Amino acid sequence: MKLDTFENMEHWIDYLNTVVAYELRWDIYKTIMIIVVLWVIKKLAFKIISAKREETELKKFYHWRKTVQYIIVFIGFLLIGNIWISNFQSITTFLGLLSAGIAIALKDIFINIAGWLFILWRKPFDIGDRVQIGEFKGDVVDTRVFQFSILEVGNWVDAEQSTGRIIHVPNGMVFSAPQANYSQGFDYIWNEQHINISLDSDYKRAKSILTEMLEEIFKKEYRSIQIALKKAQKEHFISFTQYTPTVYAKIHERGIQLSLRYLCNPRKRRFFEHLITESIIDQFKAESSVRIVYPTTSIILEGRRQ
Repeated sequence: MKLDTFENMEHWIDYLNTVVAYELRWDIYKTIMIIVVLWVIKKLAFKIISAKREETELKKFYHWRKTVQYIIVFIGFLLIGNIWISNFQSITTFLGLLSAGIAIALKDIFINIAGWLFILWRKPFDIGDRVQIGEFKGDVVDTRVFQFSILEVGNWVDAEQSTGRIIHVPNGMVFSAPQANYSQGFDYIWNEQHINISLDSDYKRAKSILTEMLEEIFKKEYRSIQIALKKAQKEHFISFTQYTPTVYAKIHERGIQLSLRYLCNPRKRRFFEHLITESIIDQFKAESSVRIVYPTTSIILEGRRQ
C-alpha cells in the first residue's frame, strides 16, 4: 500500500513537472511571438512613415517615429507582463503605490519625466529650434524621457556658430530656467554691428554708403522676412514698425559710432557679419572723406643715460 502511494506521488510530481514545463515553454513562445509581431509592426510603421517623408516635414517624421516607438514599448510591456505575472492588475497597483512612496527620493527623475511631458504638450521648443536655456545654447537635435540634446553654439566660437559638442540637458530645467527660442514664432533676430569714424569724417556720406550697402545685401531677404513677419503677427502678436536695415549714429568716446541694425536668420549671423565687414573695408578705402578709427597705443622708449 505504501509502495503504491509512493508511486502515485511520483506520478503526480512528474505530471506537474510536465505541465509546468509545457506552460513555461508556451509562455516563452508567446513572449517571442509578441516581440516578433511588435517588431514587424514597428518596421511596417516606419516604412509607411518613410514613404511619406517627402510629403511631410522632417520634424513630423521624427515625432511619428518616436510616437510609434513609445506605443510599441507600452503595448509590449502590457502584453508580456500579463503573460508572466499572474495578477498583473495587482502588480500595477503596487507599482503605483511604490512610485508614490519613492517620489521624494527620486524627485529629479519624476521632474524630468514631467518636463518631458511638458515639452511634448506645450512645445516651448521643437526639434531643429535654436534655443538658450540657462547657460546652454544650441540647436535641439533630440528629445527623450529624461533629457533633451542640443548641438552647442557660441561658447568659445564667435557669432553663435556650432562648437560641435552635444550637450544633454535634463528636462526638468524647463521648470527652473527661462528659455529663449530663436526659431519659434519668428525665424529672424535683430543683429547689430558697430563701426567708429573720426569726428572730422563726413558721417552723412558714411551713413549713406552703409545704408545702400545693407539694402543691396538684404534685398533678397525682404520677401522671406515679410512672410515670416505676417505669420508672427497672427500667431504671437509680434509687430515691428520697421524691418528694413537701418544705420544709427551717435557721439562716442572714439568719435562717431555708426550702428548697423538688421534682421537676419540666426544661423546666418556670422555670414552676414563677414559680408558686411568686407564691404565696409572695400568701400571706405575709396572714400577720402571717411576715416575709420580704432584704439591705438604708443610706446616711447627713452635712451639709457650714462
